[in-house]
Amino acid sequence: MAYFAELNEASIVLQVVAINNADLLDADGVEQEQLGIARCLELFQSGTWKKTSYNRTIRRNYAGAGYLYFEPLDVFVEPQPYPSWTFDTATANWVSPVSKPSVPDIYTLVWDEENQEWDAIINQGAV
Repeated sequence: MAYFAELNEASIVLQVVAINNADLLDADGVEQEQLGIARCLELFQSGTWKKTSYNRTIRRNYAGAGYLYFEPLDVFVEPQPYPSWTFDTATANWVSPVSKPSVPDIYTLVWDEENQEWDAIINQGAV
């Protein structure tokens, strides 16, 4: 399956749909994004569509509802998780103002926006 994200006027992802890989093949058997877009338009009658990929081979991140398509970098970007986080154009991801520390596997790290720090929460059943 191939996946396509529908974008609104502000380039926010509305939905992601699966399209049969065969619908993307040209006469030479080569996948063409434009053919997938044409199939989406045929099925849904309208919309702006961009291909996305689970394995992140195109557009850096797999699109999800609420993600932004950032045209200058041709990438999908998840919504900003916290106001203090900044966008890293090299990775197309949000970065916390404090590096994530290493902790043993029995902990999950959770960002504390108010105190601008990572909190280590012990996983249930780990003790």
